[in-house]
Amino acid sequence: MADSAELNELCTAVFAKRSLILVSNRGPVEHQMPGGGRPEARRGSGSVVTAFSSLAQKFEFTWVASAMGEGDRVVSDNGRGPHLRSPLPGHQIDLRYVVTPRRVYHKYYNILCNPLLWFLQHYMWNPPYNPNVDAAVHDAWEGGYIPVNQAFANAVIDEARALEQAPIVIGHDYHLYLLPEFVRQGVPEAVIQHFIHIPWPTPQYWHMIPDYITRRICESLCATDLLGFQTIGDVRCFLDTVDEFVPDAAVDRNNHTVALNGRTTSVKVYPISINVEEVRRIANTPRALDYEARLSADTGEATIVRIDRAEPNKNIVRGFRAYELMLTRYPELKGKVKFLAFLVPSRTHIRQYQRYMDEIQQVIQQINNNHGTEDWQPIVPFIENNYTQAVAGMKLYDVLLVNTIIEGMNLVAKEGAVVNSRDGVLVLSHSSGVYQQLADGALSVSPTDIEGTMEALHQAITMSPDDRKDRAARMLESVCREDINHWLYQQMKDISTVL
Repeated sequence: MADSAELNELCTAVFAKRSLILVSNRGPVEHQMPGGGRPEARRGSGSVVTAFSSLAQKFEFTWVASAMGEGDRVVSDNGRGPHLRSPLPGHQIDLRYVVTPRRVYHKYYNILCNPLLWFLQHYMWNPPYNPNVDAAVHDAWEGGYIPVNQAFANAVIDEARALEQAPIVIGHDYHLYLLPEFVRQGVPEAVIQHFIHIPWPTPQYWHMIPDYITRRICESLCATDLLGFQTIGDVRCFLDTVDEFVPDAAVDRNNHTVALNGRTTSVKVYPISINVEEVRRIANTPRALDYEARLSADTGEATIVRIDRAEPNKNIVRGFRAYELMLTRYPELKGKVKFLAFLVPSRTHIRQYQRYMDEIQQVIQQINNNHGTEDWQPIVPFIENNYTQAVAGMKLYDVLLVNTIIEGMNLVAKEGAVVNSRDGVLVLSHSSGVYQQLADGALSVSPTDIEGTMEALHQAITMSPDDRKDRAARMLESVCREDINHWLYQQMKDISTVL
């Protein structure tokens, strides 16, 4: 475990040798244009922004990100201007927006990144029926994904030219798989790290898309010095994929390295975590306490909570079906148990997500109609993006349900462990990335096992106070030991060995 003081000391030493350029599709500042007026800066969203927020307030570095809207385009003079200082209070960082034609960005984001790569890497397809890789997908690779990645790399290369020494370049996630290749070509001496937030599937699954795409992705990621994943399973699958698709690569499964084109890439495990102090601070703000008081009126003798983006891999519908089965199997629980569901609409412009959101709402309505009474509603949904309200909900659960099909990591499970005030029990899918860390304190389920999930919910509700307390304490200790400072420290420590 590393505390913030140790992290700051290490970062000071590392950044004294080389400057940092951080690269992600979504940046730390988004400029809104209310009523078409002057751009107003607001903090960006997403796990990368949250993870690096503490560093952004203590160190100077450059953050390269997409211009997500008209406000970002305006402040960057449509990409013609150099980087600008972050206007957010406390930020020490410079911003550089990458502006690409809207049609090109659409192909990159809405055809290649999300419906293809995201679904592939979460095993979300139904192979007899989808995907169908047609001319539009091939065109989105050539006319969207490659040029946007090249544009990001060009911005990084331009920033690097102004520095005395080649920088540290840290890229993030599936949006920017070709960034390492392009940056290596332009700045050969750069120290390049890339962190992948989502799962990495088996080589057999990668064969579901054209081999030339998979090969190019693997070759580019092998242009890094350090490549980070959430779990050891992801590391093993990546090494297997490189072995399958890149015949010239020398894969060392014992040391988790890949040698290609005269360079050796170290493949590492960095399970992302949370800022414990920040989450606790939010949980005790007046706004959160007000939400907590209001939500208390919706709780039951036992309260189940789930907090998710409304995405198909979150397995929300099966979770509700398991709850409905418990009410049928144990009718004495009717009127006593409540299920509070905090669901954030996600990627609503993508057809598959729209359909899933519709299905969620239909299931909620059906369960409430079939089992509810005038005085008791089995499921109380909160369908909005309201993080403070969700944190307040975490304080009130007796059971937290995280039954995801597959995902890189689940930070809700970690946040719940540090703010919950009722020795709540975590029911956790063993295919979630967080399972390895929290399995010791959780009740584990298979994501497709509705019967088993129902029994786990019932076991959690009827568990003895001592067992609940013991499990909650183990999870709390684990999350506090491996917090966001630990995550950042491990990466900076490995980067320091490459300098």
